[in-house]
Amino acid sequence: MSSIGGYLDSSGRDDVLSGGARRIGVSTPAGEYQVWVKRTGNNPRLRLLLLHGGPGATHEYLEACDSYLPGAGVEYYYYDQLGSGFSDRPDEPSLWEVGRFVDEVEQVRRALGLDAGNFVLYGQSWGGILAIEYALRYQQHLRGLVISNMMASVPAYNAYAEQVLMPRMDQAALAEIKALEAGGDTGNPRYMELLVEQHYVHHVLRMPPADWPDPVQRGFAHINPAIYVSMQGPSELGISSDAKLYHWDRTGDLPSIEVPTLVIGAAHDTMDPAHMEMMAGRLPRGRYLHCPDGSHLAMYDDQQTYFAGLIDFLLAVSGG
Repeated sequence: MSSIGGYLDSSGRDDVLSGGARRIGVSTPAGEYQVWVKRTGNNPRLRLLLLHGGPGATHEYLEACDSYLPGAGVEYYYYDQLGSGFSDRPDEPSLWEVGRFVDEVEQVRRALGLDAGNFVLYGQSWGGILAIEYALRYQQHLRGLVISNMMASVPAYNAYAEQVLMPRMDQAALAEIKALEAGGDTGNPRYMELLVEQHYVHHVLRMPPADWPDPVQRGFAHINPAIYVSMQGPSELGISSDAKLYHWDRTGDLPSIEVPTLVIGAAHDTMDPAHMEMMAGRLPRGRYLHCPDGSHLAMYDDQQTYFAGLIDFLLAVSGG
């Protein structure tokens, strides 16, 4: 198996790699591919599959888990979704659909032997959308569910960005950001410079970019823009009207998710914490964890609160 740019090519079969990693074959309407998964820990009663955000990011920014979950006895799986990270990266736009990703997660679950006796599904940001969709179709396989830093409605998320977050920004900088977006010039270095200064350090990760942990740096560097733009759009301040997720809204379906569910929100998040608390209330067995010092990546800027609450939930679900 050869390596290109630090990523592995497909060999057309399941493969066991070093360090607890493996590549799992998945079937799609466009053919057979492989996705990368890595296990840490060994606990038959508590197995956590981690769904990263993006869409099109990688597992890397979730590596904060390594500092907390092993000591709590949690068995957990890093997983790069198709098109991301160490998984196959086909140039096939038809694959970037919510339902197709749900099918992929179910194939990964079966390959890993996860079941309702031990399987907790965790999704952060876009991974939270994917986790909700998986639970709505396959909750019979779940022991528990974690929805981290994701609202149940994209229209509500866009409204929060427009009505709450954008008015707090420097309006001249916001006008420049919107002009770059309207002109299709989001690749301009000035665009990211403005976003970091006006948005990222306040709502994505509340620390100077020079101090961002290495897993976050790698995670941002390895985002697949083809997936991101197709599903979210080019804007960093909301989901675009021509993006596939623009109309996504599962608020009304939350009462049908009956497994124990933890919703994690943060005071400074890009997502509305009041909405996420509401989600927990609508879930029949929902629980809300609030990170008062956290942003969208609260697992870094409110780390103690985040992981203490997550571990408490996982141990309660597993009976540990």
